[in-house]
Parts: sequence; structure tokens; C-alpha cells
Amino acid sequence: MTMPRSVVLCADDFGLTDGVSRGIVELAEAGRLSATGAMTNMPGWRSFAPALRPLTGRLGVGLHLNLTTGRPLGSMPNLAPDGVFTPLKGLLARALSGRLPASEVRAEIARQIDAFVEIYGEAPAFVDGHQHVHVLPVVRHALLRELEARGYAGRLWLRDPSDRAASILSRRIGRRKALVVGALAMGFRKSARKSGFETNEGFSGFAPFDLSVAPYRIFEDALTGLGPRPVIMCHPGYVDVELRKLDPAVESRVAELTYLGSDAFGRLLEGRGIRLVTGPGDG
Repeated sequence: MTMPRSVVLCADDFGLTDGVSRGIVELAEAGRLSATGAMTNMPGWRSFAPALRPLTGRLGVGLHLNLTTGRPLGSMPNLAPDGVFTPLKGLLARALSGRLPASEVRAEIARQIDAFVEIYGEAPAFVDGHQHVHVLPVVRHALLRELEARGYAGRLWLRDPSDRAASILSRRIGRRKALVVGALAMGFRKSARKSGFETNEGFSGFAPFDLSVAPYRIFEDALTGLGPRPVIMCHPGYVDVELRKLDPAVESRVAELTYLGSDAFGRLLEGRGIRLVTGPGDG
């Protein structure tokens, strides 16, 4: 008999809009997700967070650190002088050229953690980043220092969005994106563990840049070449007016929502011997 594989299936972007949050809650209630990351700077976090409470024990709820969408929770005169985050391209350029203001970044990280605890009532189960910003230079250091200062070492895990090159190349979809993110995340797992934080080992779920591939192909591919403690990301949700203003991933979210809730996805999990768990340390 084949032993079941434990996999964290994590829906990113809870709180981005009410439509996205509602879709995530529906899938979690159906047992088709095991974790979600919350964007606590977005208005949808406050309005929809109470819907997560009945899912305690069935859904890991973490912080989806956000430095590229919406408004910061406090003053950021360098990174958001107009009170609005700049897109990823600008943040990435500043991070790679050493021009990110560390104190400003750490202060916003602290505010987003505080907003999580205030609304949810406890510390996040894990931390990851919207568009993987948590692994960028300066951001990763600021994040680790803030989490250490709060005594969170050993109490939560951090998402490592890298994977072995062999695993990435064994998949046919999103290879280029996975390799780029993996390069940006180099050394993150080692630093996290040195600071006392567990991480996943194995990461997948990348879609192509043009979002043109059917969800069943993305998830069949994502379940290939799994690491020993894998996380698969996903981005389901309903479309609403706010989502169309904020994000290019619109119709793809509905397609993922539909597929993840389908009998076909249930058969895929059963056929691959997959058990969804709330964290990479769960057996």
C-alpha cells in the first residue's frame, strides 16, 4: 500500500477582495485547501477574517506579507510616498540595488503582524509574501529580526518558495518563473532555520506568466517532483469589481476555484495519494 503524501495546499491573497476571500473560505469548508495567507493591509482582511474562525484546526492561517499592492498601514515616505505601494518591479529594483530602507520595511512588517493578531486573536501560523517579497534582500532580514523580537521562533513556519532544480525541471509549467523565484530565495531557508524557524522543503504551483494554462494541468504538474515537506500555492477566488482594479489574475482565479472544488481535483488527490495538511511539519 502506498503511504499518503502530506502536502500543504495554500491559497494566497486572503483579504485581497471579498470575492477572493469568499472563494477561499468555500474551498476550505469543503476540505480542498489546508492553508491561506492573509493580506492584512487590505480592507477585506477585517471584513472576512471572522469567517476563518470556524475553520480552526482545519486551515492554517498565516500572514501574506504585502509590500506591492494597496496601501501600507503606516507612513512609508520612501517606499510609498503617495500612500500607495509601488508594483513589484519597482520594489525588486530597489531591493536588488540595496536601496530599500530597512527601518521602514521592518516597521510595516510589524504593523501587518499587529493587524493579523488584532483581528485573528493570535499569531500567524506561518509567514509568506505576496509575490514572494519576503525573501528579497533587506525584507528577509527585517522579517526575521521582527519575528525573533516577538518570540515567534519555533512557533511559526516560513514559506520557502524555492525548490530543487531537478524538481522544477521535472515540471512542464511555470519553469522560468520558478527558477527566477528560486534564485531570489537563495539562502532564505538557511537563514530562517538559523533563526529558529522551520520551513517547507519543496514548492510548486507556478502558473505561466500569461496565465494561459488550464488549472487541471497546473495542479497535475505541481504534484510532480514533490519535496519531503512540500507546499503548493494556489490563487482561487470570485471576480468582483475591486479585483479587476487590483490584479491581472482575474478569470484564472475563477478557473482555479472551480477546479479545486471539483470531483476531478478530488480524484487527482486520491489517485496521487495526497493528504492535505495545515503545515509542513504535520504528518
